[in-house]
Amino acid sequence: MDIKKHSWAKVGAKALGVAALSLSAAITQAADTIKVGVLHSLSGTMAISETTLKDTVLMMVEEQNKKGGLLGKQLEAVVVDPASDWPLFAEKTKELIEQKDVDVIFGCWTSVSRKSVLPVIEKLNGLLFYPVQYEGEESSKNVFYTGAAPNQQAIPAVDYLMEEEEVKRWVLEGTDYVYPQTTNKILKAYLISKGVAEEDISVNYTPFGFSEWTTRVSEIKKFGSAGKKTAVVSTVNGDANVPFYKELANQGISAEDIPVVAFSVGEEELSGFDTAPLVGHLAAWNYFQSAESEANSEFIAQWKKYIKNNKRVTNDPMEATYIGFKAWAKAVDKAGSVEVDKVRPAMYGIEVSNLTGGIAKVLPNHHFTKPVLIGEIQADGQFEIVSQTTEVPGDAWTDHLAESAKVISDWQDPAISCGNYNTETKKCSGQNF
Repeated sequence: MDIKKHSWAKVGAKALGVAALSLSAAITQAADTIKVGVLHSLSGTMAISETTLKDTVLMMVEEQNKKGGLLGKQLEAVVVDPASDWPLFAEKTKELIEQKDVDVIFGCWTSVSRKSVLPVIEKLNGLLFYPVQYEGEESSKNVFYTGAAPNQQAIPAVDYLMEEEEVKRWVLEGTDYVYPQTTNKILKAYLISKGVAEEDISVNYTPFGFSEWTTRVSEIKKFGSAGKKTAVVSTVNGDANVPFYKELANQGISAEDIPVVAFSVGEEELSGFDTAPLVGHLAAWNYFQSAESEANSEFIAQWKKYIKNNKRVTNDPMEATYIGFKAWAKAVDKAGSVEVDKVRPAMYGIEVSNLTGGIAKVLPNHHFTKPVLIGEIQADGQFEIVSQTTEVPGDAWTDHLAESAKVISDWQDPAISCGNYNTETKKCSGQNF
């Protein structure tokens, strides 16, 4: 009996030893990967746009791992679904940093989701790469904004309509949240500074997922019948765009009558419905799939191969994800570390090739240089590029609002080192506006 008990004791001790070794190996293996957080809605109203960005990050991780990873380690993608629920973005960010131990996060689409994440990412000293055009008026130490600021999209789009289409009346149509509201505040101030009368500017907001467009489109049509060339500047976001454009077509509003220039409609959104009636309407981005460059041809081929679908398209936020990922990887190599406090200063001045044939440079205000492209919708859902600028430096604080014109951000200059330095008071007003 004693011998038997002794034998089982030996077996138990051996089993515990094996379990301990297995646990130790698992911990070691986990420590040997660089964890990349992916924070994009895979369900809800924004899934139409964000799911593709999740796949883009996964593709970039796979590509980097084929090159040997970073710092001798493989990258591991950690995907969560904040489900188009803005408070849930904050919870998922906390989960990624505190429980999943990610080293960087690529994510968010709407500004309201980014604003939800901001206090968490700053408190926990995480690092977020935000890949979508936004309203500006912000520069966080813990965020790099790889999409367009207003001076890299909204203002040039209005200038194009003024100069090329001779537009005199303006409909600023948006979804009811911070990005359209702030962008339209900037645009209204800009239009008035250009001599546009207030009665020639109509501003309207609708909820996320809005679908009953009949009345509103009738109002737009009536506003455009006053004898002055009218255009719609659209910051409508997510799946509300599908019924919006359908109703424009239903009511016979063509690009010749009232052109629409959109800031949130790209190739991915257009792939969801018949674009034939929309030919001639416009979008302003920093990238289109139709851009002609060797880098873009390679990216498109890589995407179609990865996603295993030759019909899938590329779009601007994908390119913003691409340049952000490439810049982060360069900064990690440069810093020799994935620690946020080492990667962040290593980012400044880094240059990566964009997909339109130019160079994206990381600026001390946490924005990138980007070209501005205006594209006309084609019947096949692609865009014909009708205007393209050279690279424009992103401006975190607009010059077209009095309270912002005197503010700059510079996280590299030790004399400033903040996101909103007031050039009159010579003081920072905090990390964010």
